[in-house]
Amino acid sequence: MSAASVERPHVDRSHDERPLIAEANLLMDRLPGYRVEIIGDQLLVTPPPDGPHAVVLTDLMLPFAAAGLHGPDAKVVQGIGLWLPSGTEDYAIPDLAVVDADFHDHLIENNSYDPACFRLVLEVTSSNWKTDLKIKLAAYAEAKVPVYVVVDREHQRVHVLTDPVGNEYATHRFHSPGQQVTLPDSIGAKVTLDVAGILEAGQPRKAD
Repeated sequence: MSAASVERPHVDRSHDERPLIAEANLLMDRLPGYRVEIIGDQLLVTPPPDGPHAVVLTDLMLPFAAAGLHGPDAKVVQGIGLWLPSGTEDYAIPDLAVVDADFHDHLIENNSYDPACFRLVLEVTSSNWKTDLKIKLAAYAEAKVPVYVVVDREHQRVHVLTDPVGNEYATHRFHSPGQQVTLPDSIGAKVTLDVAGILEAGQPRKAD
């Protein structure tokens, strides 16, 4: 079961009433493969990820699933929207998330779900890495997502952030290659990640 939360009822609204969402949906139609989010009443448009980015996500799904987090009580999902409290139309689309299995019962708007359903969100950085480490960090903390993980390909480390307070996380730990990261038990199972393996999988390959 999901944690108790206050949700907005799903209501069809005209484009005039939800101008940013209307613009975001128009951009997604025009730019297939791009990710369009609204954070702080600002549109964020992210180009399609590279191949290693996709490989990292697949590699990360395996230990979560092996720990039983893709089953009757929880699901491991990619690319679903998380409704944010930071603005009237705000939502983010994390690369990967661990959510309560009944998340689909908590749809708020625009294919985005109540943040209370999210046990963990994870981002793999691309060229716009500052978005994940600053803008999204603040947004996820304000939404009270309990665990935020960032695979930081720019600085070659994995961040694990916990204990959201206001628009920041009280605990922010950095992990380098050679270390193993055991994620908090609050996600529902014991999951340990190999930092070196994750970062190596995410390295861009040079053309021959």
